[in-house]
Amino acid sequence: METAVNIGYACSLLRKDMKQIVITLDSSDILYLEKQGDKQALAKASLESIKKQIGEGISQINSAKESSNANKGSSSGFGLKIDGKSLDYSLNKNLERSFFELAINCASVICCRSSSKQKARVTRLVKLGTGKTTLSIGDGANDVGMLQEADIGVGISGAEGMQAVMASDFAIAQFRFLERLLLVHGHWCYRRISMMICYFFYKTIAFGFTLFWFEAYASFSGQAAYNDWYMSFYNVFFTSLPVIALGVFDQDVSAKLCLKYPFLYLEGIEDTLFSWPRILGWMLNGVLSSLVIFFLTTNSVLNQAFRRDGKVVDFEILGVTMYTCVVWTVNCQMALSINYFTWIQHFFIWGSIAFWYVFVLVYGYLSPGISTTSYKVFVEACAPSGLYWLVTLLVVVCVLLPYFSYRSFQSRFLPMYHDIIQRKQVEGIEIGLSDDDLPKQVQGKLIHLRERLKQREL
Repeated sequence: METAVNIGYACSLLRKDMKQIVITLDSSDILYLEKQGDKQALAKASLESIKKQIGEGISQINSAKESSNANKGSSSGFGLKIDGKSLDYSLNKNLERSFFELAINCASVICCRSSSKQKARVTRLVKLGTGKTTLSIGDGANDVGMLQEADIGVGISGAEGMQAVMASDFAIAQFRFLERLLLVHGHWCYRRISMMICYFFYKTIAFGFTLFWFEAYASFSGQAAYNDWYMSFYNVFFTSLPVIALGVFDQDVSAKLCLKYPFLYLEGIEDTLFSWPRILGWMLNGVLSSLVIFFLTTNSVLNQAFRRDGKVVDFEILGVTMYTCVVWTVNCQMALSINYFTWIQHFFIWGSIAFWYVFVLVYGYLSPGISTTSYKVFVEACAPSGLYWLVTLLVVVCVLLPYFSYRSFQSRFLPMYHDIIQRKQVEGIEIGLSDDDLPKQVQGKLIHLRERLKQREL
C-alpha cells in the first residue's frame, strides 16, 4: 500500500503531457509468491517481470520515435517511475544496461522509496554511462552516498540533520536556492575558473618564451636575460594578484540578468570558455606576445644611443626594458579580459605595475654585490631615457591591438551568449530571443518551466 501511494505521488510530479512508464512488482503473481514465502521463485519471477517491463518500455519509446519521425512532429516526453524494490532488480548486472537505456531516453525518472545504496548506484550508472557531469542534491543521511558519488553534491540543511551538508560540496538552506546556486554562482564560477586557468597559461608562456628567444639570440650561451630576482618575483608579486582578483570578483553579467536569461548557463554545459580551441588560442596568444615583445624591443633599442653620453644598450638595460614590457603587457591583457571592475581589481592590476617600478628602483640602490646586474640601471639609464618609455608604450600597443581587434570582431559578429546580453544591456534594448533561436534542449526546458509557472499561478 505504501509503494502504491508513493507511485501515485510520483505521477503527480510529472508533466501532464508525459507518457508514463511504470515499473513495479505489484502484480498479482508476485504478490502470491510473496505470500508463499518461496524466496528463490520470487526472485526469479521478479527478475523476469522487471526484464519484461523494461523491454516493453524501450519498445514503447522506439515506437513513439518512429511515429514522430513519420509524422514530422514532436512527440511528448516519457516519464519513468520505479519503486525501490523494482530498482534493486533493475540494477542487476544483466539488466543494468537495459535499464540505463530506458532511463536515459525518458525526460524524467522518479525512483520511489530507494535506499542510500541504490541512490549512489543510480548516480554512478548515469555518470559513467553518459560521461557527463552529475549533480546530486539531498537533505538527509540516506542521501550521503548519492552526494559523494556525484561530481557535485549539494546538501540542504534543515530538519533532516547535517549529514548531507557535511558530505556535500555546497550547502543551501532551502531547495529554491538551487536556482541561484546554478544559474548565478555556477555561471560566474565557471567563467572565473576558465579565464583564470587560460590566463595562467598565457602569462607564463608570454614570459617564458621571451627567455627562449633571448637564449636563441645569444646562441644559447647561458647569458641570463633577466636578473634572478626578476624571474623569482614574476609569478609572486607582479602578475599573481590580478589573476586572483579575476577568479574571485569577475562577473560578465549581473545576477539579475543571469536569472532572467537562464540560457547563459549553456556556456558551461557546452564548454564554451574552456574548450581545447580556446586553451590553445590563449597559448598561441602567449607565444605571439613573446615574439612581439622580444623582437620589437631588441630591434628598437639595440644599436641606439640610449644614454646621454652616446653609449648603446647593454644586456642589463635590455633585460629591464623587456621585463617592463612583459609586466605591462600581461597586466593590461588582464584589464582587457575583465568584464566587471572593482576598486580591488584596479588596485591589483595597476598596483602590480607600480610595484615593479618601486622594486627595480629600491633593488637598484642596494650594493652591487646584492643587486648585481640591476645596480642603478633604472635610475641612471632607463628612467632618464625617453626611448625606454616610448618602446614600452609601442610594444604594449602592438601586443594588445590584435587581441582587442579580435574580441571586437568576435563579440560583434560571432557573439557568445554573454556577449549578446552585454551589448543589448549597453544599448538599452530588451533581449528578445525567440524559442527558435535557442538549442532544442533549451526549448524543451523552457516549455517545462512555463507549465510549472502556470500550475503555480492556478
